[in-house]
Amino acid sequence: MVVDASVTACWAFRDEGHPCADLALERLHTGEALVPALWWFEVRNILVVNERRGRITEAETSVFLSDLEHLPITMDRAPESSEVLRLARTHRLSAYDAAYLELAQRTRAELATLDAELIRAARAEGVPLIESVG
Repeated sequence: MVVDASVTACWAFRDEGHPCADLALERLHTGEALVPALWWFEVRNILVVNERRGRITEAETSVFLSDLEHLPITMDRAPESSEVLRLARTHRLSAYDAAYLELAQRTRAELATLDAELIRAARAEGVPLIESVG
């Protein structure tokens, strides 16, 4: 599966729990995830912004990042540039969001996201989504 930063943020902030994020984390107990290289920056930006807001401490950020490093998440550094641009243009996505969709499409993986526009684009492209049942 491909996991985006919105799902990862739910893991850091338990009050933002979401069934999709919970399911993705559960799947990491027996499987693995792929992320585009920009995920590394997005996750850290989410954490530092929330430190500034007083929602998380530096110590909690450190613990979360340490825990995250132990999960079976592999960073992909070889996006198909023309496909990222096509997806961004076709679905009016940011290049960042299109990178997650391109990775899921290229690797034939399910996509775990909470982003409504990315979900819409994934459905239009026939990319399967991690979705909770119920």
